[in-house]
Amino acid sequence: MHEFDIIKKYFSKLSLDNKNSLSLNDDVFFDRSKKLVISVDTYIDKSHFFDFKNPDLVIKKILRSSISDLICKGVKPKYYFISGSGNKKTFTKSNLKKISQSLKQEQKKFGIHISGGDTVFSDKLSFTIISVGFSSNIIFRNKAKFNDDIYVTGNLGDSCMGLKILKKKVSLKKYLNKYFLKKYYLPELHIDLTKKLFNFANTSIDISDGLFADLEKLINEQKLSYKIDLADIPISKNLNRIILLKKLKKIDLISKGDDYQILFTASKNKSRIIERTFKSLGIRISKIGDISSGAQKSQIIDEKGNKIAIKNKGYFHNF
Repeated sequence: MHEFDIIKKYFSKLSLDNKNSLSLNDDVFFDRSKKLVISVDTYIDKSHFFDFKNPDLVIKKILRSSISDLICKGVKPKYYFISGSGNKKTFTKSNLKKISQSLKQEQKKFGIHISGGDTVFSDKLSFTIISVGFSSNIIFRNKAKFNDDIYVTGNLGDSCMGLKILKKKVSLKKYLNKYFLKKYYLPELHIDLTKKLFNFANTSIDISDGLFADLEKLINEQKLSYKIDLADIPISKNLNRIILLKKLKKIDLISKGDDYQILFTASKNKSRIIERTFKSLGIRISKIGDISSGAQKSQIIDEKGNKIAIKNKGYFHNF
């Protein structure tokens, strides 16, 4: 079964008397009266991270991906809880020291504080992170409006290339390896953007599972569709260079996830304030399409104006 089918069939009904759960169809729990926002994520070795040769980088990656859930909701993370399962091979003194040092660096960078957790012995390496923030409002899923513009921050696809390098599926020059591996391990989070998102975003999500997979999650309960222009999806100069050199397909690289950029929709009359906001913060912003009527099928348009189909829209857990 698909992960979301499991939630819908077995657990969603359990949340009907708890409006703060958001019907288990958003990235967070939100209690408006207490101004409390919480997200929970679990990360498994070989599934969410490729290996544990660089524990200092792995822990940064999973912590950033966790607090990204709050940031895309317009909420600054404040506290986090971390639980880990491992054994004497993975939780060595050296690895634990590196993890501790990395968490200290991330706490300083993002203004967050470790507040508890758990450690258990297991042959399976995993981490679970609970992120907590405080806000009187959030930007929900499924609040897009017909004819909204669709925007994304930063560049997409660099992390996917970094994973290909780790898996030795592609061989590049040393400086390019370094660039893409950094993008894989250290996703860029736009924490300065949190409160400003309320000025223009109707709905938002972070890109974790892939652009198209997350876009469909963003509007999954609305009778709406989308039209995306592939040419407008932002990629870095380095990735564009590799695409041309290796004759790769752009759509394959930008749809694999792990980017943790913010995907949001906004009314067309918000375009100027969006441009001013992102320019003042020095953050790249790209309009990549618009929200269409549910009477139409969602479309992806290539550089030549042709409709293209995509088999793999992103990452999903299947059971």
